Formats: sequence, structure tokens, C-alpha cells
Amino acid sequence: MSKIEASLDKAVTKLVQLKDVAKVRLCALWQQYSPRLNQLKQIDYATAKAFVVQFKWRILLVLIVIYAGSKTYDYLFPASDKAGGPVTVTSVVVEKQDVPLIIEAAGTIVSNNIVDIRPMVTNTVAKIEVKDGQEVKAGDLLFTLDDRNDKANYEKLKALADDAQKQYLRAKELVAKNFISKAGLETTLANAKSAQAAARSAEVQLSFDYIRSPIDGRAGIVNVFPGSLVQASNVVSTSTNSTATSSVGSMVTITQLNPINVQFVIPEKDIPVILENQLDGEAMNVKVTVGDSGKKTYEGKVIVVDNQVDPSIAAVRVKAQIPNDAMTLLPGQFARVSLVANTLKDALSIPSQAVVINPRGKLVYVIDKDGKAVSKPVNVVYEYQGSSVVTGIEAGDRVVVEGKQNLRPGSKIREAKAAPPDPNVPAPITPSSPDKK
Repeated sequence: MSKIEASLDKAVTKLVQLKDVAKVRLCALWQQYSPRLNQLKQIDYATAKAFVVQFKWRILLVLIVIYAGSKTYDYLFPASDKAGGPVTVTSVVVEKQDVPLIIEAAGTIVSNNIVDIRPMVTNTVAKIEVKDGQEVKAGDLLFTLDDRNDKANYEKLKALADDAQKQYLRAKELVAKNFISKAGLETTLANAKSAQAAARSAEVQLSFDYIRSPIDGRAGIVNVFPGSLVQASNVVSTSTNSTATSSVGSMVTITQLNPINVQFVIPEKDIPVILENQLDGEAMNVKVTVGDSGKKTYEGKVIVVDNQVDPSIAAVRVKAQIPNDAMTLLPGQFARVSLVANTLKDALSIPSQAVVINPRGKLVYVIDKDGKAVSKPVNVVYEYQGSSVVTGIEAGDRVVVEGKQNLRPGSKIREAKAAPPDPNVPAPITPSSPDKK
């Protein structure tokens, strides 16, 4: 903008200089030929024609200079300004309102709870109690391993523990009759406790053959088959004779889908606003859309803000929880998140297109009580989806939105008539305002 203004200033200066030169040349011509004109008592056609033919180039140059000067003056000073004609504009009245401070981010849907089911012992799968994609509850039986050896071992140790307990009780009776010493009683007590501990250990070992779900959720794809050998490790491999393919991973994965979480990152510059809300003890609201259509919007609340900033991306991780009653969200999906971080109380919001940017800053045109345009410098505090929160104006001011490019300070204003609504065009849907903080 500064280069354009400098070029215009130079052009105006040259035109003024050219105008002065033309005046000087015309005065010189008048002084040179005015005596001859005074001596002529009568100017006939032949004399005028001879004069024009003799000075035709000078006359043409004067006409060109006059024409160029007139056009330049009309361009720099429009007719509406010179004649005081009104400029047609559209405007809005500024009102105080609560404006939500929204932070947009991209995130990922993550499970609220997820468990990989892996064996605790090396054994063979005897029976599969769960199906692919089945909904399970905490404690439901998922797999049964071959329990014959562990069950026999437990029964043997349980019998030994029962026998040791009976011997201890018999020893107590014999001590009362002084048939054995107290040392013998203590020995039988130790043997009974050792046998019971061994039986409990065998019972725990037997329980590993019955794999149950630790959480409520949905089962994924089952990676084992009846007869598959599983090992007590982080790798579960299965194979089929027909295709000779193997599956590496857990026996099955249980994922909690309702409620479900969304994880995203917030830039470092927005962290103070989020922490202020945390200090107030109020949970921040989020709106989540998944997919390209964005037809379905899920509403939830922030449950945690990470305790450190990732220096590689200068952002902090945030996790929010949203309901998923219809089970339409799955972990790993891309999500768009709108976080209502705060609410600007009694803010002055105007359309962003009303703000004019020039080399001296930002300004808006306000219509005064006389119907003339007055420029006012403003400071844009916050901008979102075509609306700007500004300072520098007052509530009740009428701000010019369209037609501001033709305005100058002091220009008269004429409000444009509102166009009748088109019946073929549906009315715009106004989004509902979020809850106040």
C-alpha cells in the first residue's frame, strides 16, 4: 500500500508541475502575440486558419494536457466526494454478547479401556467361548485351555492338604493326653500350612486354564483355534493347514467402546486459557465430528490435560470423553475437535469483512448521527468463522459491512435495501450457542 501511495503522490506532483509549465507557456504566447491581435480590427476566417495551421502542434499539446489533467482529477477525487453524493452501503448495529472462545484441532478416537488377552501358561486351547465381535462383560469366560494335568495336580495337593489338616487336629488331641510333645504338634501344624499353600498354588495354576474378560467391551478378531498351542509370552502364533498362514498378536483384544475418548493436541499459546478453566474446576466442552461429511456431531467433556508440553511440536495433549451409545465410533478414526476454551463476556462482535486493513493498522467505518462515514481504529481480539471480536468501538454503533471500498471519511451514506428472500434457497441454519462458562 505504501508503494502505491508514493506512486500516486509522484504522479500528482508531476501533473502540478506540468500544469505550471503550461500556464507559463500560455502566458508567454499571449504576451508575444497579443500586440498583433490588438492591431487586427477584424479577424476573418483566413487569418484564423493561418494561425491554427502555424501553431497546430502547440494547440494540440495544450488540449492533451488539459484532457489528461481533467481525467486524473476525476480519478483521484470521485464525483461522489466532489458533489457530495451518497454511497450505497450495508451496515450492522454492534451489540454486546457472550462469544465462545473456540479452539479447533485434529485428533484421533481412542478407546477408554483396551486389553490384549494373552495366556499365562503354555498350554493347548481346548474350547473357545467367545465369537468375533461379541459384546462381553467383565468376568465372562473367553477361552478354556486343556486343564486335565492342572486339575489332577490340584486334586492331589488338595487331598494332601486335607490329610495334613486331619493329622494336625489328631496331634492336638494327643498333646492334650500327653501322648506326643508340643514340638510334634508344631511340626504337624507346619506340614498342614505347607500343604494348604501348595493346594492354593495349584488352584491358581488351574485358574490360568480359564481365561476371562477383565473389562466390559467388544471382542475383536479371535486369533486362535481349538487345538492351538499358546505360550506364556507376548506372542501368540496360530496357523492353518490349508493356507499355512500364521497370526501373531494376542489371543483376542477386548475394547471398551462406550464411552469412548478422543485425543488431540493444543498449541502452546492456548495453554494458559485452558489452565484457567481447570483452576475454576469446570470441565470444558468439546464437539467432535468424524469423517468428511461431518453430519453427526458428538458432544463431550475434557477429562485430562497432559502434565507436560511436547517440545518437538510445541503442544500439549488433551483427552476428552464422548458418549458412543450407537457404537458408531471406533478407535483409530480421524476426528475434528472444537474445544470451547472460554467465553468472552459482553464482547463486541462484528463481521470480519467490515474490518479494513491499511498501512496504519485496522479500522472500521462507523455511520454517525448525520449519516456520514467516520473511520475508527480497532483492535481484533479474536476471529472465528467470519466473526471478529474487536475493541475501539461502542455498543450501538452502526458499522459498514459492504461498500466500504468507496468510502472516505465524511462521505454521505445511503443504506441498501434488503433483497427479498429467494423461495428456492433454504434458510441458513444458525448454530446453537454453547453453554456459558
